[in-house]
Amino acid sequence: MRIGDLYQRRRPVFSFEFFPPKTDQAAEALLATAAELKEALAPDFVSVTYGAGGSTRTRTLECVTRIQNELGLTAMAHLACMGHTADEIREVVGKLVDGGIRNILALRGDPPKDGPPPPVNGKLAHATDLISLLKGNFDVDIGGACYPEVHPEATSPTDDMIWTKEKAQRGARFLITQLFFDNRDYFAFVEKARANSIKVPIVPGIMPVTNVAQIERFTKMCGASIPQALRERLDRHREDPGAVMAVGIEHAITQCRELLERGAPGLHFYTLNKSLATRGILAALRQL
Repeated sequence: MRIGDLYQRRRPVFSFEFFPPKTDQAAEALLATAAELKEALAPDFVSVTYGAGGSTRTRTLECVTRIQNELGLTAMAHLACMGHTADEIREVVGKLVDGGIRNILALRGDPPKDGPPPPVNGKLAHATDLISLLKGNFDVDIGGACYPEVHPEATSPTDDMIWTKEKAQRGARFLITQLFFDNRDYFAFVEKARANSIKVPIVPGIMPVTNVAQIERFTKMCGASIPQALRERLDRHREDPGAVMAVGIEHAITQCRELLERGAPGLHFYTLNKSLATRGILAALRQL
């Protein structure tokens, strides 16, 4: 199934994102979580992330192909180009295609945490470069990323929108947003995108809060913000994991309901390889 085609249907598309496991035991646990989510919620597709500098390349390849071929779920591989030459990218994508994968989320990627950014000479530098390479060499559906609160490295919102438009023009059939917690950021971004002739589906990326310190770390890394009212509620329960999860799920349900009611093409859940919060949110949404 081509994911771009899913978004042409007149119903919301629900998808889940996993990160690749580091051990064989974790790989089996992830497959079990994916199978559980398939059985309980029947997602339209799932995706598997790609570590900085290609650090999880093999695990990503193995995981995404197993999810699709063993579980029968449409799977999308994240692919980051930073630190890779065009030939290396062709090799990776060739393996994905040989494994039956026809959907790729094209990303620049982040530099490794333990070292400087890889040199650009002879290597791809931007997600737009990767999209062009994929479009020109492979029969795959291509997705891209976008940032409702502006990419943390962008020089301005205008510059960020220029590059977002470039992704769509070069071949991205849909865009998935970075996590956000205030729907006003999403709707304002979509409005600006449409005003700039970006016509592809823009899919909200949703991360349910299950751990306060963790979500503070994530938002700091990606330039997202936590609304003051939500922050205050989370702070009151910081030391109570159960209460934090309840607050996070409640906020996500409210957030997702409004997104769908106002025409979002679907929801992409950042699961952190766990199913409980996602199951609770999607089950509540499907009761509408």
